[in-house]
Amino acid sequence: MHPNPAFRPAPAPSPEQVLGFATAIGFAHIFAATADGPMVVHAPVTRHGSALRFHVARANRIAPHLDGADVLVSVAGDQGYISPNWYAGPGDQVPTWNYVAAEIDGRAEAVAQAALVEQLDMLAQVHEQRVIPENPWTSAKTDPAIFARMLGAIRGFEIVPTATRSTIKLSQNKSPADRDGVIEGLRRAGEIGLADAMAARA
Repeated sequence: MHPNPAFRPAPAPSPEQVLGFATAIGFAHIFAATADGPMVVHAPVTRHGSALRFHVARANRIAPHLDGADVLVSVAGDQGYISPNWYAGPGDQVPTWNYVAAEIDGRAEAVAQAALVEQLDMLAQVHEQRVIPENPWTSAKTDPAIFARMLGAIRGFEIVPTATRSTIKLSQNKSPADRDGVIEGLRRAGEIGLADAMAARA
């Protein structure tokens, strides 16, 4: 996380809030130190009570290393390049990057098939409503034999957080005029999500 305390939300988000952020994004980078060196898997995530679940292909090189591994989950939200030209006085500024991100520490534990199916159903339930609410996909639409075969090609894991951290770097260390310029510049560049995130904190 960024060392500047200006970019640390106060009060610090609770683990439940960080889990909510992670599942709203829906996708994470999950890092583990393994006997074969550091590895990362990029996976969709869902929240189940106080835990986070994800699944990976059995063929993924990290899959055999995950059960019982201490992991770091990194989740990135809105982010983008910030041009010095957007500041009120660009002559003494340099480019930077604004972003919202969270980290979750925990131990990955393999889950039984029923929990894996629950994770897949939750993933569809959350995201189908966002992309096609009038006709959401459910696992019931897939031929049972095909679903079982595809299920056998993945492994599911659960992480109970032991620590969470957050960074919200949205030009809080700049003047109001600079922040207004950045928001306007982001909107012109089509970075609407990041501009809205900045405006919400103004």
